[in-house]
Amino acid sequence: MTVESATAIINMLLPEPHAGLLAGIVFGTRATLAKELTDALVKTGTLHIIALSGMNITIMTGLVESILRPLISRRLAILITIVLIIMFIAFVGPSPSIIRAGIMGCIGLIAISLGRQQWSLWALALAIISMLVLYPPWLTDLSFQLSVLATLGIILFGTRQIGAGVKSALWRLIEPNLRITLAAQVFTIPLIFLHFHRISLISPLANILIGWTIAPLTILGWLVATGGWMWGPLGQIAAWVSWVFLEYLIRTISILARVPLASVGFN
Repeated sequence: MTVESATAIINMLLPEPHAGLLAGIVFGTRATLAKELTDALVKTGTLHIIALSGMNITIMTGLVESILRPLISRRLAILITIVLIIMFIAFVGPSPSIIRAGIMGCIGLIAISLGRQQWSLWALALAIISMLVLYPPWLTDLSFQLSVLATLGIILFGTRQIGAGVKSALWRLIEPNLRITLAAQVFTIPLIFLHFHRISLISPLANILIGWTIAPLTILGWLVATGGWMWGPLGQIAAWVSWVFLEYLIRTISILARVPLASVGFN
């Protein structure tokens, strides 16, 4: 199975714009994504969910690890997540940008799992220096800069609990995903503003409302593709479940994009 065939299976089992959005979240493809939805993602500051970059992989690996950790030992959760990163790189193709994204994802994962900022910061610095020695032009590459800043945000803030006194079971389920998503954007939002002269005022709220859906949609996207590849009805079941999450995400983004002054541009 290739990325193209996996995307084709998703397109076959889901309607648009759900299929295009799921393919974007899982594989970073935007070919079939409706322009209206793309514009809504830009206005709400959530376009990063369909960008196959270090920022995206850093967020996804952190979310997957946070789901696995309560179920299995920490070391096993780290090992499984790193193996998943390697498998993902091999699947989509080991291009320099994907390898870079995988390295950043692993560093962010180690930072979340070990909770040792000093070690993680040294590892991040070593990775940055090594990568720039191998390919100096990355220094001015926006994707590289976003990867570094997203990983730095997770190292510094990804292990700090939000609302530690809240005892709600729902909050305990949502909080790890929300924490990682927001931590990854602490330093990236100013960089995006600097480059595009546009800032989404509604981005924090949008990411709070949809951030928790990225991890289950990533897993469901793989189930849709692999299930549909092995046996159509199996993939269709996963597609039905993913449609519920996708519909919520699409409706939320569409509504927030229509809020007055959701996004402000400056010359």
